[in-house]
Amino acid sequence: MSDDKTTHFGYQEVPVGEKQERVRAVFDSVATRYDLMNDLMSMGIHRLWKRRAVEMAGVRRGQRVLDLAAGTGDLAEKFSRIVGPDGEIVMSDINEAMLSEGRSRLVNAGVVGNLDYAIANAEVLPFASDSFDCVTIGFGLRNVTNKQFALDEMFRVLRPGGRALVLEFSHPTVAPLARAYDLYSFSVLPVMGKFVAGDADSYRYLAESIRMHPDQETLLSMMEQAGFERCRFVNLTGGVVAIHRGYKL
Repeated sequence: MSDDKTTHFGYQEVPVGEKQERVRAVFDSVATRYDLMNDLMSMGIHRLWKRRAVEMAGVRRGQRVLDLAAGTGDLAEKFSRIVGPDGEIVMSDINEAMLSEGRSRLVNAGVVGNLDYAIANAEVLPFASDSFDCVTIGFGLRNVTNKQFALDEMFRVLRPGGRALVLEFSHPTVAPLARAYDLYSFSVLPVMGKFVAGDADSYRYLAESIRMHPDQETLLSMMEQAGFERCRFVNLTGGVVAIHRGYKL
């Protein structure tokens, strides 16, 4: 963020008040093709990334989990089956179209009974302090206007002993991979978005938003600043994706 009044929307500098609406417009546009595009963009590898995040979350039966930027519910579905009928998953997203798409998908998959839904801004969560055993955000933090506010809120709503996980695109750690990734992101993704989702601009923004996201060490420091302890991150696919985890002790 360059000053108090502007922030990044991809590579553009926009008024802070505009970013949320612009991000909402992006996901309104791609919601119905989001899952298909995820499979095509990552060649299905996103499923393995999410599986690893669920493993690192260490969620147990009967626990209460908040999944932020839940989108179409991949993580929420997995957590729902783990916590069982005595647990609860709150599936939250700022984008109504994405949350509606996720709710329909999970209902059709028979995932009911321990799921609640909330339209919420990650920077100002409408939940009581110390109320969740685990808070996750998968591929959503880079779209938040003030990421530090969101991390602060994740810490606030966690119970002592709880943990937070951030699954997000990050910065490749190998130079040849980074060059190939840039070529793919800026040459292939917008074309794929145009023909599959009918929206090249939204996928160009998504590629830009990844490049503007803090690198692994910076995000680790931001989690520590929010109050998390025992913070660590794991790089996946050469740093294309990273999972950050921290605890509220």
